[in-house]
Amino acid sequence: MFDRRRILAGVGSIAATGLVSKPLSAAAPIKVDDSSALLVIDVQNCFLPGGSLAVKDGDQVISVINRIAKGFANVVMTQDWHTVGHISFASSHSGKKPFETIDLKYGKQVLWPDHCVQGTDGAALSKDLAIPQAELIIRKGYHKDVDSYSAFTEADGKTTTGLAGYLKARKLKRLFVAGLATDFCVAWTALDARKAGFETYVVEDACRGIDTQGSLAKAWADMTKAGVKRIQSGDIAV
Repeated sequence: MFDRRRILAGVGSIAATGLVSKPLSAAAPIKVDDSSALLVIDVQNCFLPGGSLAVKDGDQVISVINRIAKGFANVVMTQDWHTVGHISFASSHSGKKPFETIDLKYGKQVLWPDHCVQGTDGAALSKDLAIPQAELIIRKGYHKDVDSYSAFTEADGKTTTGLAGYLKARKLKRLFVAGLATDFCVAWTALDARKAGFETYVVEDACRGIDTQGSLAKAWADMTKAGVKRIQSGDIAV
């Protein structure tokens, strides 16, 4: 069975050359319908230029997301929402530096700079997002002793956010994922969406990656293997 945690376990172990599949171009524009939802992942100040864990060119996704969001009646947004001293922070582990990895009881953990601490400006969604119809904000990573990249399931692989049940109760079947960062929270969300039985698209130009130790190439390879469809914003009819 496919294990989404291979993204972390395998970073740096496979060269990027030849690993990333070519983006799929839709034969015809993909029409958004009442069974479709847009998931906007972690477009927060900490991940934007000037933030403590800034994703290169992360701010460039905002205009793309705003544009495609106009075509969706159903939008869910997520926020990283960490406690002070969260287990994923390098500062919580003596002698460790950001982007090193350690083994925790639930698997490998990349250590990050302190980011998206509850109630801080860094944890706030970007003020430039213009999606007034967004219906739900999922906060994740608020349990101090486990990280949470995915909008569906925490890094222990068993603690859920309830998002899958919400989407299914509303008879939503097709998910389009955008946001930050491609190789972590976007990828883990997309993989869990497939595991939950949703038809899943990642909008590549509406995402940006961190790419530490080959993580971006590895994430795209794993998403492709899981049946995630890689598209561009221009492939969506809005």
